[in-house]
Amino acid sequence: MRRLAIPTLVLALVTGTTGVAGSASAAPAGPSGGGSTGYFTAGSDKKVTLTDGADRRPGGRKAADQQAAADDTRPGMYIVELAEEPLTSYAGGSAGLARTRPQAGDRLDVTSAPARAYRGHLDAQRSAVAAAAKVQVTASYTTAFNGFSAKLTTQQVTALRADKRVRAVTASRALGTPTPPPTAPAPGAPATPAPGELEQPAGADSAGKPDKPGKPGKPGPGTGAGMVIGVLDTGIWPESASFARKMPAPANWRGTCQIGVAFVAEHCNGKIVGARYFADSWLAYGGTVPDGEILSARDVSGHGTHTASTAAGLPQPNVTIDGRRFGPVSGVAPDAQIAVYKVLWGGMGYDADIIAGIDAAVADGVQVINFSIGSQLGDWEANTPIGIAFLNATLAGVFVAASAGNTGIVSGAISNAAPWVTTVGAAVTKLDEATVKLGDGTKLVGGSLDALPGGDSRPMVFGEQAGSPDLGAVYCEPGSLDPAKIKGKVVACALSDMFGSAAEIKAKGGAAMVVFDPVGNYRINSIFNFPVVYLPTEKQAGTLFNYLMRHPTDAKVSLRSGGDGSSVPGLPSVADFSSTGPDKVTLGVFKPDLVAPGSNIIAAVSPAGNFGRNYDAYSGTSMASPYVAGAAAILRATHPEWSPGTVASALRTTATDTVGTSDPLEQGSGFINLAKATDPGLVIQPTAAELVTFSETAQPDGKELNLPAVSLREYDGTRPVTVTRTLTNVGKAKETYRSSVSGLPGMKVTVSPASVTLEPGTSKTVTITVRRGSAPWDRYVTGSITWQGKAHSARIPVAARPWGISPRPYADDGEEFGRMTNGAFGSLQPGFTGPLVGRSTGYTPMQRTSYSMPAGVYGGVFDPTATGVKTVDFTVPANTAGIVVETTTDDPNTNLDLYLYKGDKLVYSSDRYWTSAEQAYKFLPEPGRYTAYVFAQYPGGPVVDFALKHAIIGRNGTYAGATLEAPTSVERGLTYGFTLKPKKPLGDGDFWAYTEWNTNGTVIPGNLVYTQQSSWE
Repeated sequence: MRRLAIPTLVLALVTGTTGVAGSASAAPAGPSGGGSTGYFTAGSDKKVTLTDGADRRPGGRKAADQQAAADDTRPGMYIVELAEEPLTSYAGGSAGLARTRPQAGDRLDVTSAPARAYRGHLDAQRSAVAAAAKVQVTASYTTAFNGFSAKLTTQQVTALRADKRVRAVTASRALGTPTPPPTAPAPGAPATPAPGELEQPAGADSAGKPDKPGKPGKPGPGTGAGMVIGVLDTGIWPESASFARKMPAPANWRGTCQIGVAFVAEHCNGKIVGARYFADSWLAYGGTVPDGEILSARDVSGHGTHTASTAAGLPQPNVTIDGRRFGPVSGVAPDAQIAVYKVLWGGMGYDADIIAGIDAAVADGVQVINFSIGSQLGDWEANTPIGIAFLNATLAGVFVAASAGNTGIVSGAISNAAPWVTTVGAAVTKLDEATVKLGDGTKLVGGSLDALPGGDSRPMVFGEQAGSPDLGAVYCEPGSLDPAKIKGKVVACALSDMFGSAAEIKAKGGAAMVVFDPVGNYRINSIFNFPVVYLPTEKQAGTLFNYLMRHPTDAKVSLRSGGDGSSVPGLPSVADFSSTGPDKVTLGVFKPDLVAPGSNIIAAVSPAGNFGRNYDAYSGTSMASPYVAGAAAILRATHPEWSPGTVASALRTTATDTVGTSDPLEQGSGFINLAKATDPGLVIQPTAAELVTFSETAQPDGKELNLPAVSLREYDGTRPVTVTRTLTNVGKAKETYRSSVSGLPGMKVTVSPASVTLEPGTSKTVTITVRRGSAPWDRYVTGSITWQGKAHSARIPVAARPWGISPRPYADDGEEFGRMTNGAFGSLQPGFTGPLVGRSTGYTPMQRTSYSMPAGVYGGVFDPTATGVKTVDFTVPANTAGIVVETTTDDPNTNLDLYLYKGDKLVYSSDRYWTSAEQAYKFLPEPGRYTAYVFAQYPGGPVVDFALKHAIIGRNGTYAGATLEAPTSVERGLTYGFTLKPKKPLGDGDFWAYTEWNTNGTVIPGNLVYTQQSSWE
């Protein structure tokens, strides 16, 4: 799944002491299949425990960094941040050294006399610190970060952390993509060229036929002319037609063209204004680059070329991929120039090398940076070395766009969440649908970018039934299928390596491939040069799989391009893989900032890693980020006086709602609207001092930052919260803006003054007060505030989560962490300070019912209508505290899964593959009809015997009496224990109760409390 698995570089983070560099094996393994005893053996709990970060530590960022790394003194690669400021943020103060930080509206000049003098001072200080600890410096930084990287012993780490000239010593992290290394070129495709050798004419497609570059419009601010976008990524393929224009370097450009393997000075033709690569830390730790990589700025995977051309590629009139024409393609800012900073090797890199790339980009004079790199489950801490480097870049006037990440299945897993970075989620802007019509008339709408046969139905066969299971026929692995069994047929395959599967079917004479995902994936497509339809949802997988089981010899299917639009809510809509907010690391920061096109984006790639193609379709927030980078280049060219904060605000306050959601936790401010952003009227941006203070705080809270959003992640809902925002008129005329609030049900939000009148260039501060009314506790309520003028409007998103007893730094996805507890040792963590009075419903027993059902397919896929599934309905009345459903079986050879639905909406799934003791629940459920589906994924025999237990706990129910022991007063953020004991024996079985708390008349929902009794204790 090199590209299918969403090629945004989602990074696995490990310390430098445990990372393995220098070999291809360092990359995490891709998915594998075949040889299993059943069809699908993998499963998950779908539960992630995350810390809430609510503690506060004195001493600022150094104290936090040192505390977090106190136990991390093992030998390895480290980043050492020195105490003095780098060039970008030095405001003077040292004797004989003038200020180097640029004034507002000015740009950093690293060639000026003050900059040269201060750089010399930093060099001397660094040398002194290194010498004192007997350290050999690997790479040094002075522009956007002051410090160095080095391989350190335990003793050197300790010595440096004790040095007052050092701000922080952080173990360097190896970052890596979970996708496999680039595949070998397709037969006949060009290999990586030797130094100075061009393998085919610029602009040639994979068939070798040159395409004529498109005719760009008149260069100007609206096309990004004069701007340089720095792309930190996997390098660039300079021969692409998207970069085939000679252009003069801007007058203030100070970068260079670094030659290396297969990269010569002529490759920097002006469109590519500069190119550099950074591997010092990688080589110092691992000794060599991974197999298949080359030590130069040349891209051998395609990711960096794709992001660069998305941001600023030249217009191409009709891109051809494998002989098919896909129409015109252009970068967002086609007249902007590109500066390349290769920091990843085989999809991996050290943060120490990334900082070197940031440092160089700022010194070279870029106006915009694109950073399509993120961490696998989001940021792990605030104010990382990379984050600090981006802060200093921002202070020097550089706008930074970065990908939000592709972990939409896990809420709150946001990458690049620093408030000075514009964090970009992905949106679907093209349907690219395809319809699979099964022989029984069932229609499944998936996606395809390939030409499909259409017409009458044709035979279909499941890969498992057409080859060797031991060789992975269920996934249609290469070499697993029997040509005689698939010739002329459509082959259905479980998701694995789709390119390998398509090649296997094509080589063996199959007519087409339908891919289904048994665990549910994401709606993305690739181009296979073979008829392929991808069905992305678990529900579709179950429908198709069970149809195939019912028709092992006579399955039929027809495939056609197009669909009914059901694969997405509408256009544009938030891509299901796009990481959702809020930021789990810091309070008061709202992420993502906005969304941009990021699904099925066709742009230039490296033919060396893309089957010889010069263009290809990728999906991911990696593709959305450069869209925003290109837009920022246009805004900076149009408004040279605008700061990065002004640009960010203009993009966010003018964004529009996506289709299907207005939830800012998913869409941020909404979908980018570049046309409106060029004339936003109002902007809201933080000051440099605010951002610096945030960066120096151990556990920062950004709610008071003057950002174009309000995020109250864990606030005390028993009292109002007040924040301020400063509005600045960047328009050309005096204008009056009137505020209005939308959404935020159950919250009372006021803006004072309600209207403001601003002359051009002037600012006024408004006060926003948020009070909880009837809004739920411990859940997010979202909406927006809009300032409407005669000619402009500005909207900011608002998300508020009143903290009752359960702090949780991620979204509300149906699982209520901290709500399920054992009566013998329950706990609560209140978000308020004051008296506490508790009550309980007492205990109600779980109702137990025994069932038998015929077994379905061993190792099958869940489908509500299939054999091997038992359906049980429940009616949940109004004012219910919770519903709990559980399964058990005495058969050790049976594995059960449990799904709880309300109508056709999944409420909770419990599908652990190692146990049948599954539990599904919903706290404070909506009233209505609920359905539990018990699925025997692995039946132990022809008949499956099991028990289903359930409890519906009324919020005002009166059950078997219980004694609640709890503190009479509490303090915000502390953890308190409570117990709930039955007043008399309950009898055998499992029992549930509900607790509720009251502080000064305010009622706060408590816990669902469990006990099990076999005798009175």
